[in-house]
This record gives sequence, C-alpha cells and structure tokens, in this order.
Amino acid sequence: MQVKICGITRAEQGQAIARMGATALGFICVARSPRYITAEAIRAIVPHLPEAVERVGVFVNATPAELVQWVKVSGLTAVQLHGDESPQTCRDLREALPGIKLIKAFRVKHPNVLAQTDAYTAWVDALLLDAYHPTQQGGTGQTLDWETLQSFRPAVPWFLAGGLTPANVREAIALTHPDGIDLSSGVEQAPGIKDLQKVEHLFAQLQTIMPTPLP
Repeated sequence: MQVKICGITRAEQGQAIARMGATALGFICVARSPRYITAEAIRAIVPHLPEAVERVGVFVNATPAELVQWVKVSGLTAVQLHGDESPQTCRDLREALPGIKLIKAFRVKHPNVLAQTDAYTAWVDALLLDAYHPTQQGGTGQTLDWETLQSFRPAVPWFLAGGLTPANVREAIALTHPDGIDLSSGVEQAPGIKDLQKVEHLFAQLQTIMPTPLP
C-alpha cells in the first residue's frame, strides 16, 4: 500500500512524516492554493528526505514547459496532473519528462468519469480519484461514494483521495481496495500545516489492516 501525504510545506514535518512510513510526499505547485510552495522551497526540503520517498508536485493545467522547469529546479520525482489535461498532454509529458512518474487525477462528479480514465493509462504511471468540488481542485475534505469504486480496476495502479482521515481510512480501503491512498486536509491543523499526531494515528490504523510493516 502506497501512502501519500499531500500539502507539505515544512521540512521538519516532511521528515517526520517520511519516518512514520509515508512512501510519497505531495507539494502543491498551484499559486492560488493555501498550501502553495515554491520550487525553490521544495528544493530546500528534498535533501532532508529519504531517497526512497517520492516527491510529487501537484499541478493544474500547467504547460509541459512549465512542468519541465519545475522538475529541474525543485528535484521532484513525480508530477500529479490535477486539472483538465488531455491524454495527448500526458503523452507529450511522457516524452518531455523521461524518468519522472506521471499521476493523472480525476475529480469524480459522476461514476461515468471512471470510464474516461481508460484513455490515459497508456501514458501515465498511476491514477488518482478525488472528490469533486465546483471551485477547488483538491484538499476539500469531501469524500467520494466509495461503493461506486468497488469494481474500479484500471490498467495502472490507482490512489484513493478525497476526505480520508485516520477515522475512516480502514473502511475506505476495505470497500475500494486501492493501490495507494492520498491524504491532505484529513491530517492537518490548518492548510499546509500537518498534525503529526493525526499522521501517527493514520499509520497506527493502517498497521491494523496490514500484517507486514509499511515500507
């Protein structure tokens, strides 16, 4: 099970969360977000993280040229596309960013959104399903209808996001069987400031359903 904690803005919190067992840390690279962090600030955090932990930049409708520059400056190892990016855009990014993991996020307003993911799986490494909000791309605290995801089995690994907390994560995993989970507001004190006690509680909950230690 991959565990991604998103919205990291502080080096010491990123370090602590990585030690607890996170396999990926997410950095919001969208200027209008309250969790926004600059490429230079990410670069300052990266040397303090275990090499095995993925550093994921979250973007909304950025151009390929912008993404290449962000990766170059920040030291990101993965890019999450959280906007209206087309399959062709993902194909172009696959060529422009060799060796960088591509994650395509979908905000699920209706179950028919799930069928749209098929067009992307040839060009991305993973999918992420998030709750729909009319004005916010993520970090809303709203959950999906997990029962509609019970048969979702794409050709690439997928992450469940949207309103996950230490209190509901076991139920969510039991119903949907994702390859990974993504949390942001569910383990925060405020946008961009993580509650390390909540993160610790999250991993304690995960240990109860995973007999082997988290990586």
